[in-house]
Amino acid sequence: MSAAAGLGWATRATRETVSGLPREFWWLWTSTLVNRLGGFVATFMALYLTMERGYSASYAGLVAALHGLGGVVSSLGAGVMTDRFGRRPTMLAAQLSTAVSVAVLGFMVHPVAIAAVAFLVGMASNASRPAVQAMIADIVPAKDRVRAFSLNYWAINLGFAVSSAGAGFVAEYSYLAGFVGEAAMTLICAVVVFLKVPESRPQKAAAARSAAGVPSDDGVRLTTVLRDGRFMGVVGLSFVIALIFQQGYVGLPVAMGADGFSSSDFGTAIAVNGVLIVVLQIPVTRFIRSRDPRRLLIASSLLAGYGFGLTAFAGSVGLYALTICVWTVAEIINAPVQNGLVVQLSPAHGRGRYQGMYTLSWSAAALVAPLMSGVVIDHFGAGWLWGTCALLGTAAAFGYWLLMRDLPTGAEDGAEVAAESIAAPRATDAPAAPPAVEQAG
Repeated sequence: MSAAAGLGWATRATRETVSGLPREFWWLWTSTLVNRLGGFVATFMALYLTMERGYSASYAGLVAALHGLGGVVSSLGAGVMTDRFGRRPTMLAAQLSTAVSVAVLGFMVHPVAIAAVAFLVGMASNASRPAVQAMIADIVPAKDRVRAFSLNYWAINLGFAVSSAGAGFVAEYSYLAGFVGEAAMTLICAVVVFLKVPESRPQKAAAARSAAGVPSDDGVRLTTVLRDGRFMGVVGLSFVIALIFQQGYVGLPVAMGADGFSSSDFGTAIAVNGVLIVVLQIPVTRFIRSRDPRRLLIASSLLAGYGFGLTAFAGSVGLYALTICVWTVAEIINAPVQNGLVVQLSPAHGRGRYQGMYTLSWSAAALVAPLMSGVVIDHFGAGWLWGTCALLGTAAAFGYWLLMRDLPTGAEDGAEVAAESIAAPRATDAPAAPPAVEQAG
């Protein structure tokens, strides 16, 4: 293929991937990109606490755990707010709270104050995710949702890749500037949402249920979500998959350090993850959008598990990077497809609560993964950790096969209604609301 032909193919592929999505989605996508471009705290908190403030690695780990715990706490509450008060108010409240708490964190000195504010930052920064995901589902037609979630995921990783490099230079100048910069970017994100992103909560669903005498907000409670066996199965499998992927950031650097590699070696290897996502997300999205989601989720689970499993045989930076390539492909496939499945199983009037429960699975994995990797590596060795990842990936693949054997595959609105009836045990006999025409992580 000539260079001109290759460029023409890439141009057509990009056009087909990005065309046809609502204008509101692109404003939401822009806010996601801006938000991730300002990322600083999650990337440099450990270095800030140990190098700038002089605290121990154990204290830095405690603060990171409290930051993650804040995300766990806010997941379900933000989901309820998303359904009850709307997607847009929840996003604005979360973004404004994040901006204030991040700026305050930069000025904290006392260890108790730092830990407390880090917990609040974790709560605030995680609270927008259910609202964003629910809004994407609201404003994007069913047939385009996997593509939309994939593009949103691409924006997250593009922003992260750029911000990680830029924030490194900022940190050399002033860590405080990094905190203030993230606060400013989050405020810009809130302004974009306020000016350009309208509320998308399905109103017809609320009106229909109100006319039928259903309780005031939407008829879906957290207990409804917990009783939804198929959806909670997806949440459980999501936790397993997230537990595997988290090892790339908690288990892998420890294992490479134990093998005598430096932090720069780890940085070089893990950079492959971000580069591949930015380069491959759009062409892979084009490839998977008409594929069977069952097979995609099973294949991505196996790739994730055995990609990490192969790490047991890595002995050089190049081989570590090669294993990262394998599980990065799994990540690229799994993220948008699994998001699409969550939407398919969520009733339109309860998307916030369903997305909140789904977000909780990733937040819980972020808490458990460091403990898991530390215990396994300390007591059995890194090889056992990578073998465990392979077993978890296999179990997740089998779980997806079981859960999705009789799930309708259509992406049309009629299939969405059918999925709604599967997903949510109704609290009343009120008729199901019509699906809405269909959000930064």
